[in-house]
Amino acid sequence: MTAHLVPLGRWPTPFEPAPRLSASLGREIWFKREDLAGPALGGNKIRQLEWLLGAALAEGADAVLTTAAAQSNFCRALAGTAAKLGLACTLVLRGPPPPCQGNLLLDRLFGAEIRFVAAADPWHPRLAAALDEAAASLRARGYRPYAIHLPGASAALAAQAWAEAAAELDADWRAAGIDPAALVVAAGSGLTAAGLALGLARAGRRCRVRAISVQQPRAHLAAWMTDVARRTAERAGWPLPAALPLDIDDAEIGPGYGMPSPASLAALLRVARCEGVALDPAYAGKAMAGLIAALRAGTLPPGPVVFLHSGGLPGLFAAADAVAGAAA
Repeated sequence: MTAHLVPLGRWPTPFEPAPRLSASLGREIWFKREDLAGPALGGNKIRQLEWLLGAALAEGADAVLTTAAAQSNFCRALAGTAAKLGLACTLVLRGPPPPCQGNLLLDRLFGAEIRFVAAADPWHPRLAAALDEAAASLRARGYRPYAIHLPGASAALAAQAWAEAAAELDADWRAAGIDPAALVVAAGSGLTAAGLALGLARAGRRCRVRAISVQQPRAHLAAWMTDVARRTAERAGWPLPAALPLDIDDAEIGPGYGMPSPASLAALLRVARCEGVALDPAYAGKAMAGLIAALRAGTLPPGPVVFLHSGGLPGLFAAADAVAGAAA
């Protein structure tokens, strides 16, 4: 299927060693710096948005809308890139209105229209209905809206963006002269990890993708990501690998989605003080906590480990009290 991409990011993103963290953990660790991907404070969503907003523009849309949590990195990235492209943006956010800080503050800064809906689960049917209502409101005001629903119809396109990005990682690894055993990434919707597993399998890499869930139980996420990979391969016209190189770890969810855990706070402090790299406590911090726990448990295969820094730094400020308490 033909893809329409709109250029947004700065590619390739940096790929760099983490020597002091490696010494601290006793394993060779490398960072893929998606936090430096480009507009709206970057992050792993920028690659997906090149594809999703390309599809929106190809359909003649002048407004975009999506739904996620109030501190969603995807919503913040969509609001910022929509502003960059001159598109109206409506965000349907789950739950009651929280304090206006972190990603929510940036959503407002970028000019997004914000609605709240009483739902916690991203797969709740109420969210699809709320998206339909928001789209109808935009049409009534003369807009041509394009809805992005990552836990729904938009999933395969967003995952394909990361399946294609596996070629960039393959080039990074060749240039660095390494053959990684594992790539660790945070998994909310799981689309980045599902796409990477599909792309790395197509590239013939031995590397396994270790998805650290920040919200969903392993059983739910495994079924969902397997289905997304199947739909992505079908959409792209690729053969589906017999088995995806994908492992899912749900041990780092902690007290709940979007909430710091003691392990994520300890992990982000270690990275900050070893490498001068900041992680957020709800996504990348939990992914790093999962990496550290897997090394301690001996469950990662031998060889270099790549950590995909998915961005999300506004979440650091939304959890400022917890982070400050841990750092004291």
